[in-house]
Amino acid sequence: MYITCLDLEGVLVPEMWIAFAEATGIPELKRTTRDEPDYDKLMKYRINILKEHGLGLKEIQDTIATIDPMPGAKEFLDELRSFTQVIIISDTFLQFAGPLMKKLGYPTIFCNTLEVADNGEITGFKMRCDKSKLTTVKALRSIGFETIASGDSHNDLGMIQASKAGFLFRSTDSIKAEYPELPAYETYDELMAAIKAAMD
Repeated sequence: MYITCLDLEGVLVPEMWIAFAEATGIPELKRTTRDEPDYDKLMKYRINILKEHGLGLKEIQDTIATIDPMPGAKEFLDELRSFTQVIIISDTFLQFAGPLMKKLGYPTIFCNTLEVADNGEITGFKMRCDKSKLTTVKALRSIGFETIASGDSHNDLGMIQASKAGFLFRSTDSIKAEYPELPAYETYDELMAAIKAAMD
């Protein structure tokens, strides 16, 4: 029994924080897990910047509503779900993911949740569990599933390395150079072929 575990941002949809940074003209918000491996540190940094600029959940959701999946992402996901179980494991938040899940045909997603004040200010965040991607893959394997995983950033490496097969997808040159043992792909056709080969 296989479950394919995919990252969301950078793999199926554009990076939401980069889109929001461009929409607001705040370049500091362009930092992602590709730049900062410590997610806790990254989110605290983002929340402080939002506070400085008086921005809250509504402004971010307004930007997310304009984001579409990457070209070919929904077709890739539809084909993948036709022959294997798929879970998107993301460090994003339920409050951000909803509109994008609709555009992707409502796949299963495991993610986190934001703490939001009545006035819409983002005051904190609650992670589903520690090292959520790696922990989830280990849990799936403990109940009899083989996992195949793919992602693009530092926070995906744990689940990629802990899976029966794992692939980098549209990752950075520095991550690819640091982990030359991980197969790295740039197109959905290549990734699909690799997933099918791993299941054979």
